[in-house]
Parts: sequence; structure tokens; C-alpha cells
Amino acid sequence: MHTVAVLALPDTIAFDLATPIEVLGRVRLPGGRAGYRVVVCGSAPMVGAGPLRLAVDHGLDALAEADTVIVPGRYDPATPVPTEALAALRAAAATGTRIASICVGTFTLAAAGLLDGRRATTHWAAAEQLRTAFPTVQVDPEVLYVDTGQIITSAGATAGVDMCLHLVRRDHGAAVAADASRQAVAPLHREGGQAQFIVRPGADAAEIGLGALLQWLQANACERLTLADVAARAGLSARTLNRRFHEETGRTPMQWITAARVRRAQELLESTDHGVDRIAHLVGFASPAHFRLQFKRLSGVAPQAYRSTFRARPRAAASTVG
Repeated sequence: MHTVAVLALPDTIAFDLATPIEVLGRVRLPGGRAGYRVVVCGSAPMVGAGPLRLAVDHGLDALAEADTVIVPGRYDPATPVPTEALAALRAAAATGTRIASICVGTFTLAAAGLLDGRRATTHWAAAEQLRTAFPTVQVDPEVLYVDTGQIITSAGATAGVDMCLHLVRRDHGAAVAADASRQAVAPLHREGGQAQFIVRPGADAAEIGLGALLQWLQANACERLTLADVAARAGLSARTLNRRFHEETGRTPMQWITAARVRRAQELLESTDHGVDRIAHLVGFASPAHFRLQFKRLSGVAPQAYRSTFRARPRAAASTVG
């Protein structure tokens, strides 16, 4: 089973600590098996977490046994990290362990030297502090999370949920991730490139937030939607819709719809026997050729290769029972 070690450092942010415990700890695979074993480890048996004191069951040696290490943020990210924790993170990284951070946990990875020359993100309010403290890190304050393969960093608060769901999708496929998102009461998956939600000075509260429209698009992405259709639904001009969409998601409306269709196609490839051409039609693509092109562009593999990787093993047929 895939073991996840959540690193509890002194003055850890309790919300960040709880996020991977709750999201990953509730993942269930086909048949009801747990998707992850989640443990909490720390540099001391007891760590502070704001107004809380948390007892930690595992020491830093748990990092060496983990498949994934997740580092929550701390209330003051400028506080020095215990040297033994930094050494344990470096050792884990050297063996190929996947390491992720939530919010200002990015500072801990940077202090360990794991982000030198890498692109990374953190909470937008701490981005300039990160850039100043660690000038070799390529700080991107606009996105929800950055996945560079072995190292993944996420922005603040609920972006940690998005990152955890992204890890589930990487490990177990879109169908399991969709179930995990329902368990987390976060039904709308947000891609890493989506912009962090920042209320800019002078923004009218009535003019911000495309949440309701995104929910509608998620439910209707399989329809043959045009930009004019989406603009009419939003009650905006096409030009204003494009601007607002890019500000909040980092994409155009049609790019977002294409990604939603591909996510739905991933679920169908995992859970049904439908042919690729039929799935292309069901999720709203005009042609199978265009579907294959967009699927490979966004997923990195062809639809059949994706199905071979993530398709659940079929249960024994009833006819085989004597």
C-alpha cells in the first residue's frame, strides 16, 4: 500500500496538517480497499500547532519508509526548520520519494534545497518573501499547485485539497479521484494552472467569482457549447467573459470545457467498456480525431494507453464459480 508521511514541524498549521490526513485517508479503491496508509511524523513527540498541542506517533525515520511525504505550512515560515528534519527530507528525496508541500510548507522544501532551480508556488501573500529568501527558486504565485514530477508544491488553504486530489488522480486514476473529491465535498476539480483566487483592490464583490458558472459548465460540458452559449449563460459579453475566465482560471472558457471533457472521458475509460469513438461523442467532442489529440495533449498518453493503466481489474465472472 502507498504510504504517505505527513511531517508535523513545530508551529505547524493544523488545517494544512489535517488536509492530507482527511483527503488521502478516505480514499477507497474498487472493492473498498484503502488507497493510502497515512501516518504523521515529527521531529519531536509533541509539536505546537497554533493554539493546539499535537502528539506525534512517528519519528523522522518514517520519512525513509514513505512513498510520499507531505509538508504542511507553519505559522511563521521564516522560523528555522530543525536540522534533523531537513536532513530527513534530503535523504528521502535522494531515494526518489515523492515530496509535496501545502501553503508555506514550500519554505521548508526550499530550506532543504529541494527547490533550487525548480518552479514552485506558495500562498500568494508569501510569494515575495519566498522569492527574497530563496532566490534560486522559480516562484509562480499565480497558480494553485505546481507538479514537477517528484516535487509538488501548492498554494494556501483549499489549494492543498486540490493538490491532494491531483495526487490521487496520478496514483489511481480519474474515477477514484472523483470519488475522493465527493468524500472531501469538493466536487469541482481545479487544475494546477488555475489562478489563486485573489480579491484585487477595487473589485466589487458582486463582480467576482465564476463558481456558479463553472459548476454549470461541469454539468453541461458534454453539450456542443460555443463561446456565445457560455457568455449568454453568464450574462456577459464574450470579451468580458474571456477576461474574467483568464483572471480566475488561467484559461479561456473553451480550454476549460475541453479539460472538463477530458476528465469525464478518463472516468469513462476506467469504468466502462465503451469504445474510444463513442466516448468522444459522449463527452462532447465533435470528432474522435480531435478527442484523441486533446486527450493526449492534456493527459500525456493516448486514450487506450490511459485505459490500460487505470482500468480496474475485472471481477471474476459469475460463470467461473462452480
